[in-house]
Amino acid sequence: MKLQLEKRPQPSRRWIYLSPLLAVVITMLVGGALFAALGKNPVEAIATIFWEPLFGEFAFYYRPQLLVKGAPLILIAIGLSLGFRAGIWNIGAEGQYIIGALSGAGVALAFYPLDAWFVFPLMALAGALGGWAWGMIPAVLKLRFGTNEILVSLMLVYVAEQLLAAMALGPMKNPDGMGFPGSRNLQDYPAAHNADLITGSGLHWGVVAALVAVIAAYILLGRHMLGYQIRLSGEAPRAARFAGVKPGLLTLFCLGTSGALAGLAGMFEVSGPAGQVSIDFNVGYGFTAIIVAFLGRLHPVGIALAGLLMALTYIGGEIAQGNLGLPAAAIQMFQGMLLFFLLAVDVLTNYRLRLLRRPEAA
Repeated sequence: MKLQLEKRPQPSRRWIYLSPLLAVVITMLVGGALFAALGKNPVEAIATIFWEPLFGEFAFYYRPQLLVKGAPLILIAIGLSLGFRAGIWNIGAEGQYIIGALSGAGVALAFYPLDAWFVFPLMALAGALGGWAWGMIPAVLKLRFGTNEILVSLMLVYVAEQLLAAMALGPMKNPDGMGFPGSRNLQDYPAAHNADLITGSGLHWGVVAALVAVIAAYILLGRHMLGYQIRLSGEAPRAARFAGVKPGLLTLFCLGTSGALAGLAGMFEVSGPAGQVSIDFNVGYGFTAIIVAFLGRLHPVGIALAGLLMALTYIGGEIAQGNLGLPAAAIQMFQGMLLFFLLAVDVLTNYRLRLLRRPEAA
């Protein structure tokens, strides 16, 4: 007897929705084994990550953080999903996130200490334009020289990180910071602060932008000709060319849009939860959003749910680090397992397992 993968005539709709759930379950089991190997109680560790933020003693404090942590992930993942569905691979959202934050903070610091209503809208515009411009670099290079957008966008992340360090230590350094790296704290600048719209709720303008992005992407993909072209380009590139889809324009749109949304996420973060430009401002949201996009099946509603789930692992992971002494690397590995097992289980969407009997020897 042996197992063999047999290609399905068409992708299984049942496994399209079951595979993310199964991937989460397998991640919990393997993650529990990892925590046990580190000398921790696996049941307690998993419960701390998934239960404590929602129903624990201090859940009233942690629940609003789901929106704070989830909003940038959802906003970035929505932009990435458009390109991924079209077969355009932007792996450099982390760099676009950083440039958007630097652009937005630059506007705020340029107007400091002016307390005017137009400062924050200008920051949002600058953040989106900064991310868009950074995303257009791999797009233009791909169209002009045929470069690989995966490599170019990824390499630009490291360039953005160096720019971040240079700004935190140079032009954006707080003149009243007694020599410490980092900009002024934008939370102390009312005109530039992305504060909670309802105190203590975690609902700020970044959450609103993420919700708008989910709705807009849902309408675009399901009701608009451009969305149809995006889906067609990813599913049948040759048919898309016969249908009159222009791949160059689609590349510019997808990379530009994903860059703009990542830049917006960076601006909302630097003006809100993070509060300032610092050397360690970026925490990997741009890379984690790739997991969120695929965990949500590249569907806007699925991405919203996956973003909240990933936010739960962030918050629960921080609690586990504090209460159980789990290393941060173990939590990051646990999060990475989600994508690994999703890709592994996803094989069952296009293939089925068949049990074959070995032929008997003559």
